[in-house]
Amino acid sequence: MATPKRRVSHAATASRKAQWLGALSAPAVTTCPHCGEVIMTYRACSECGYYRGRKAVEMGTEEA
Repeated sequence: MATPKRRVSHAATASRKAQWLGALSAPAVTTCPHCGEVIMTYRACSECGYYRGRKAVEMGTEEA
């Protein structure tokens, strides 16, 4: 197994992490064409249950 020849400095570690963290982005969102709710892309709408114009998930009525 490979072992490091010398210690990596805090600056080098922080620089490497900053490059990786800077490349991250928030998940893509869009609006549901059926009800207008903001949803993540490629997911069925959590409000109405539609995905790509069809009913994908049966949404039950909430009774308190």
